Amino acid sequence: MSKLADIGVIGLGVMGAALARNFHSRGLVVATWNRETDMAEAFTAKYGDDRFVSSPSLAQFVQSLETPRRIIVMVTAGRPVDLVLEALAPHLGNEDIVVDGGNTFFRDTVRRDQWCRARGFRFVGMGVSGGEEGALKGPAMMPGGDVEAWQRLRPVLELACARSEHGPCVDHCGAGGAGHYVKMVHNGIEYADMQIISEIWTLLAGGLGRSGKAAADAFARWNDTELRSYLVEVTALVLSVQDPQTGGPLVDQILDAAGQKGTGRWTVEQGLELGIPLPTLAAAVDARGISSNLTARRHGSATFGDRGHAAIHGLEVDDLRRAFYAARIASYSQGFQLLQAASVAHGFGANLAAVSRIWTAGCILRAALLDRLYAALVRNPALELLHHDPDLAQTLAEALPALRKTVVKATEAGYAIPCLSSALGWLDGMATARGSAALIQAQRDCFGAHTYKRVDAPDIAVHSLWAELPKLAG
Repeated sequence: MSKLADIGVIGLGVMGAALARNFHSRGLVVATWNRETDMAEAFTAKYGDDRFVSSPSLAQFVQSLETPRRIIVMVTAGRPVDLVLEALAPHLGNEDIVVDGGNTFFRDTVRRDQWCRARGFRFVGMGVSGGEEGALKGPAMMPGGDVEAWQRLRPVLELACARSEHGPCVDHCGAGGAGHYVKMVHNGIEYADMQIISEIWTLLAGGLGRSGKAAADAFARWNDTELRSYLVEVTALVLSVQDPQTGGPLVDQILDAAGQKGTGRWTVEQGLELGIPLPTLAAAVDARGISSNLTARRHGSATFGDRGHAAIHGLEVDDLRRAFYAARIASYSQGFQLLQAASVAHGFGANLAAVSRIWTAGCILRAALLDRLYAALVRNPALELLHHDPDLAQTLAEALPALRKTVVKATEAGYAIPCLSSALGWLDGMATARGSAALIQAQRDCFGAHTYKRVDAPDIAVHSLWAELPKLAG
């Protein structure tokens, strides 16, 4: 075929192959290249036609693309991305664009952008969410960095992305490494949402004694309520599946040791760096770590008595539904507070309403709640805490008693519910005008002369010689 390709995809793993097929399905001519030739040959044999251009060498791949070139790299994050850029650089011109669509740490994206600029071509870091099905049918895409590059990428990305009632689920997320930062926070919230769902399931099955079928049915019903989301839909599906060997729920035969790839940890580390508390997101990361510590857990179970099976009295299924919603609002609010702070600290200049719109379809986080978050951020783009929006605040006030009841009842019965309990603690802490930190400041000044500030003179640092001051009488 003589026509040059509209777009190129490097890396034909699960996500790369699906994304290449997506572009192809929109009528584009797609050039592909993969370092392992057997994978490239298998892709061509299965999907090849005259609108797929497969090249044996990277140089030929580049030459098969219409100029200025648009190339999306879908390889494992880390050193493989650098190797691809180093191999591409000699073949690219001034207006060519290379997009890293992997789960890359945002500071690596900033470094690569500078490296590519120095070599005369453009670079964009772009988060992609939706898994294999999303990449094939329409993912959520989060590009950042070079605005001119975004404008040239926009027509093809808007063709391939998911769409919701609010528009295309792709937009420029901000300067520098903003695209990968937004995807990182997406994944951090995703960790929390998955852990919240798992805790609710544990309470349904263990505390309320619901069968596997009844638990699956509960999540299926909830997916027709304000809890509608991709993760609730997936949960209802997996809980309904029967194990062919035992006849019981397949989920009961799965080793409860959760894996993780690092984006949740990066999110929590960013919260610590910027001074933004993310207790529910951090609890989700820690919960995966605890789950993988099987030997210690089994020893603890034998030593202190097994947990997570006791009946819970006085707790209803609807309490769990409302507790779930309150905790979900808290986790999203934490994540967006981090995005707001990072936009300033890292100079992203991010449009958080656009970010929430991107997430309304195509991505793993897509949920009915995001429609409300989008509306809240359109009303007030500078909203620091999403649950302070009047509409969301009213909803949270109605759901909060159920979260408190659930945490109390579950804790009394010995259930580990780190995300539910941390969400409640964060919501209470963020609604406490005067908390316990006065004593911490007094302690710090007493042993380390770190100073403190008085409520009647908040701009003046004070140091006291505590042992020499008068003591309270009586």
